[in-house]
Amino acid sequence: MSRTAVVTGRCAPLPRAAARAWLDALRAEWTKVRTVPETGWLVAATAALTIAVSTTVIAVTRCAPGTGCTADTTRLSLIGVEAGQAVVAILAVLAITSEYSTGLIRTTFTAMPRRFGMLGAKAAVLTGLVLPAAIISVAGCLLAGREILPGRGFTAARGFPLLSLAHGATLRAAAGSVLYLALIGLLALGVATIVRDSAAATGIVLGLLYLAPIVAALVASPVWQRRIDRYGPTSAGLTIQDTTGGHLPIGPWGGLAVLALWAAAALLAGGLLLRFRDA
Repeated sequence: MSRTAVVTGRCAPLPRAAARAWLDALRAEWTKVRTVPETGWLVAATAALTIAVSTTVIAVTRCAPGTGCTADTTRLSLIGVEAGQAVVAILAVLAITSEYSTGLIRTTFTAMPRRFGMLGAKAAVLTGLVLPAAIISVAGCLLAGREILPGRGFTAARGFPLLSLAHGATLRAAAGSVLYLALIGLLALGVATIVRDSAAATGIVLGLLYLAPIVAALVASPVWQRRIDRYGPTSAGLTIQDTTGGHLPIGPWGGLAVLALWAAAALLAGGLLLRFRDA
């Protein structure tokens, strides 16, 4: 048999087999995540909470005549993302810790011995859940800003045009906010895979998201304050929402890349522990 025949006859089916295995893994993970009772509620709560917080903040913010308003109306409209990320984190944590709490994880490992593949399938299914909720959330926030802000004094005459995705910076902030929420989900999934406990994982993730900016505000040293803002997952990631070109610790896409590195590191550490640690 020629070398070409060997390659064609024996190796060609392998990609198809791998693809089938991957699709089977995705179907299995989708079946598991949609049977978790909290999944539907958490996906809906992501959009509801994000839009509600943004609408509330917009409604109580006013640009009074005679005052020098300097607000970034796009970022102001998207402020609800900072609340919605908590729900996304909880959803991601439950995507894997629910299996540990019920003992289903052992069955999962038996059916899917390639643990990196299993974690990748979980990450893909989780992202597929978060992205639609994030798109609805961001669209709702921007629509609220477009409809409410002019009545609160943020008018074109004062230098605040209507929010529109035709504005490149606003489009970048909107798309980046969607990616931000997806990355928060992956970060939380990685942390939950590492610690394997719902309460502990949720506490760690929420601490990373909300305590780092507080610590940065309390640090006396401007150098350390800037470092925390530059490399913290929340402060760095949310720079993607800036549209005014103000003084930022890191550029918008650079900040989102920092969050992506946090998520990748958490998933890599979780995958390695899945491989070398008993379930």
